[in-house]
Amino acid sequence: MKILLTGANGYIGMRLLPMLLEANHEVVCVVRNEARLSVSKKIKEQITIIEIDFLDKPEANKLPKDIDVAYYLLHSMSSSTSDFDEKEELSALNFNTYLAPTSCQQVIYLGGIANDKNLSKHLRSRQNVENTLKKGKAALTVLRAGIIVGSGSSSFEIIRDLCEKLPVMITPKWVNTKCQPIAIRNVMQYLTGVLGNESTYNDQFDIGGPDVLSYKEMMQCYATVRNLPLYIFTVPVMSPKISSYWLYFITSTSYKLALNLVDSMKVEVISSDSRLQDLLGITPISYEDAIDLAFAKIEQNQVASSWKDSLVSGRIKVNLDDYIQVPSYGCLKDKQTIHLKDRNLALENIWAIGGDRGWYYGDWMWKIRGYIDKLVGGVGLRRGRTHPDKIFTGDVIDFWRVLLASKEEPRLLLFAEMRVPGEAWLEFTIDENDVLHQTATFRPRGIFGRLYWYSMLPFHYFIFGEMIRNIATKRFEQ
Repeated sequence: MKILLTGANGYIGMRLLPMLLEANHEVVCVVRNEARLSVSKKIKEQITIIEIDFLDKPEANKLPKDIDVAYYLLHSMSSSTSDFDEKEELSALNFNTYLAPTSCQQVIYLGGIANDKNLSKHLRSRQNVENTLKKGKAALTVLRAGIIVGSGSSSFEIIRDLCEKLPVMITPKWVNTKCQPIAIRNVMQYLTGVLGNESTYNDQFDIGGPDVLSYKEMMQCYATVRNLPLYIFTVPVMSPKISSYWLYFITSTSYKLALNLVDSMKVEVISSDSRLQDLLGITPISYEDAIDLAFAKIEQNQVASSWKDSLVSGRIKVNLDDYIQVPSYGCLKDKQTIHLKDRNLALENIWAIGGDRGWYYGDWMWKIRGYIDKLVGGVGLRRGRTHPDKIFTGDVIDFWRVLLASKEEPRLLLFAEMRVPGEAWLEFTIDENDVLHQTATFRPRGIFGRLYWYSMLPFHYFIFGEMIRNIATKRFEQ
């Protein structure tokens, strides 16, 4: 079948794409920016990529006419705290417009369980998107999921952050809200199981795991699986704003996402039926087993996708190409060079920078900078990186965004998503003479930008000089 995959560079889309290719489907990936599709060259050779922003006015003849099935995996919850519902409705309307001239027979939409009488803004928006997609020409299959548990999922990573860092928690009363978590592996089985399955056309299904747990019980179960001490004390009053700040400072989530999550966590998310589970013969995975499966992927460095790599987790909200041309006029620079004795060693070290590996010198100073960034509303260092030694354009590396990653050139270009009075780039290149060039570029914004740069010069002197030397010479155990 010829399948249209929207949200191909999202958490679900990145996992679904290789499964569709393995099943010998022809896949057309729709993304806002082709450079953001973080897949291997081999996979890119097997797919068709089309750039569309569904928030813009639709353009004619952008999609192939012979589409059979389309996946709608778009949402905007973490991009805004006020108008994400309007954006989601507009996106769905434009999607219908794009799809109308095609021969598409089925649209598959992954939404949220919405059985509670008092829904959050997020869940109401998901319902509205569902109703909008129903107005399209193709038959609609809706899968409604709750908390998705898997390596790299926002829910799993937030629980992981909390339990790994806080042995004692004072929590708001929403931790007693019940939900029905589902393993990412089961989600993928449902998404592929309904593909072209006419018995699922024009219908909606709740999908969930076998356990109904409160958020408190989920954290306690996580701590038990990981053999961690955990004591949770619940207080009757804690405002949504304070709860959101609590999540924001302790975990790697953005404040906007934290605010929307807290709003949703007041609502019970429990499945009302198991029809699809019976229809497709799927065995639900327990919450405890889902945690074990997630850590199996983490420990084997096989995390397929992470919510942290989404653009909405950071500072860049537009096309990455807008930043890829490093400016020279009006900029301040720190340039370092070193002749390499082992080109491959340096390349391996560059491609492993950040995350658990660190920044090759003065990691404590980088951490302090991350804490300061978090305090002023930035992303901090907690996002880490998805892969220990693989980098794709658009990926996150701590508080940097990858603008370009090419081992063939070779060149790695990073853009700072930390809060600074200006714009900052960090670039690594190796020339034909085996000389490593490391360049930090800062385009200051006003007098405060220049004061910031000059105040950091003493740190730059030690950090950048030692960093390039360690990249060139330091060996790490695999």
